[in-house]
Amino acid sequence: MIEVSREKFEELVANALDTIPPELTKVMDNVVVVVVDDPPEPDLLGLYTGIPLTERGEWYAGVLPDRIEIYRNPICSICETEDDVVQEVRITVVHEIAHHFGIDDDRLHSLGW
Repeated sequence: MIEVSREKFEELVANALDTIPPELTKVMDNVVVVVVDDPPEPDLLGLYTGIPLTERGEWYAGVLPDRIEIYRNPICSICETEDDVVQEVRITVVHEIAHHFGIDDDRLHSLGW
């Protein structure tokens, strides 16, 4: 386990977001990414809550933003070095953004994520 301050962890999440290709970030819509210390249930590193882009239709208007939560304490608890945290944050960010695009866990795992 490694301790990473909330400020540093937020910076790592921002850096991970910066690695997402611009052709993907420009089509992300109505989604917010936040750092949360602890998940609502054990063993979660991140959580996407919302309506994936693939499920939105003409009816989609006036809704609150989708939410991607990245959980600081569980990620830090499985990492031994700051480099491990950087890698796990990036994997988690990519994983949750994929859910925003409608990609489920089975497909992500088949793709190596």
